[in-house]
Amino acid sequence: MPLDNRIFKNLKKITGAQYCTRAKEDLACYAYDATKKEYFPDAVVFPKDTDEVSAILKLACKHKFYVIPRGYGSGMTGGSLAVRGGVVLVMTRFNRICKIDKENLIAIVEPGVVTGNFHRAVEKEGLFYPPDPSSSDFSTLGGNLAECAGGPRAVKYGVTRDYVLGLEVVIPTGEKITTGVKTAKGVVGYDLTRLMVGSEGTLGIITCMTLRLLPLPETVKTLLAVFKKIETAAETVSKIIRQRIIPRAIEFMDKSAIKCVQNYAKTALPVNGEAVLIIQVDGTEKQTSADINLLKDLCISKGAISVKLAENEVDTANLWKARKAISPALYTYGPDKINEDIVVPRSKIPEMVKKINYLRDKTGLTMVSFGHAGDGNIHFNVMLDKKDSKQMTKAKSAVEEVFDYTLELGGTISGEHGVGITKSEYIAKEIGHVEILIMKKIKEVFDPHGILNPGKIFVQGG
Repeated sequence: MPLDNRIFKNLKKITGAQYCTRAKEDLACYAYDATKKEYFPDAVVFPKDTDEVSAILKLACKHKFYVIPRGYGSGMTGGSLAVRGGVVLVMTRFNRICKIDKENLIAIVEPGVVTGNFHRAVEKEGLFYPPDPSSSDFSTLGGNLAECAGGPRAVKYGVTRDYVLGLEVVIPTGEKITTGVKTAKGVVGYDLTRLMVGSEGTLGIITCMTLRLLPLPETVKTLLAVFKKIETAAETVSKIIRQRIIPRAIEFMDKSAIKCVQNYAKTALPVNGEAVLIIQVDGTEKQTSADINLLKDLCISKGAISVKLAENEVDTANLWKARKAISPALYTYGPDKINEDIVVPRSKIPEMVKKINYLRDKTGLTMVSFGHAGDGNIHFNVMLDKKDSKQMTKAKSAVEEVFDYTLELGGTISGEHGVGITKSEYIAKEIGHVEILIMKKIKEVFDPHGILNPGKIFVQGG
């Protein structure tokens, strides 16, 4: 239902008039995310602290309006969209790095801190926060936690959940809870921290987090390997892991990804092959030198037509600039894209690559593959014009076929983007009926009034 004037006045009392708006031009700015889908909220608020978040949720429970938490809106599955109207609660004022504790290797941080800014802040202290999603220059830590973001370094260091020790959260009833610990160990009670991480803003609103840090690696070395055949590149990934070297990252780009980045970011990537691998190792100078030379020889033995070591930080930065530019660059192939982030066991990457090649030939659609090959996470993109019904029919059929094959190979249909609204119709392919019922009951316990981020994850219900 539309937000009446009385409720809007109460919202302004909570945040102050300048941090509460329902002007159409403001609503438009918070009506979309990276999915390009558009749902206008009834109002947008910018709380400054936990008490204001609590007061907003209590008001929502009383008057039965929806609240949708949001950072900078970089999500790929519509998790921050007001699909049923309501109030978008923007957390960007929660932007403080409260403490970096070098002795205990932890940081106390608010959810509106941009991930890349956090990386730079801890690295100045000689420390390291490994989760590194491609959107790190503009995504927030709160959004990363909501989706349990991963990134290239996950192959060696794991994903966001592995670095969250504790949280301060306001649950939908307006109550504040604290979860987890500030210590290396802690097993008292159920692990509510891990439940919150990856819950896509449906169970509570994170207002503060305790994150685990590591010492900054002494040295990082990067190489670029070019392969004539895409299947050979995929097979090389499996062989690398079997060598008992765990690289910091193994990134995969097919020829379509390389070409679009060349045009978009003006980077000098090789186009004389069907695929490239960006491989990175870290550690001591002695160990990284030995590892990178072994990996270079391995790539050549597997048939790489070119293997080049990045000679300095500028070369390395340019490689990662190209890799992180793929997603926006894809629009050179068409006005719309369907972006999926499947994960398969590493040993099954060659089979999945063959399947995608088959679907590309079968449908005639432009398909682009890239991603975190080191942990089996492939970003599968279909470029099309969604106004063309024939293209849409082919694309949806291809996506469903990819999902089915992913599960057949023992994988998952989403590695780091979450479910949101774009994958909710497929969730039952992976998760059983009883398990979904348990998840819905958990949602009801946290959100008895169904006011927080409705319409996400599950096709029906909150």
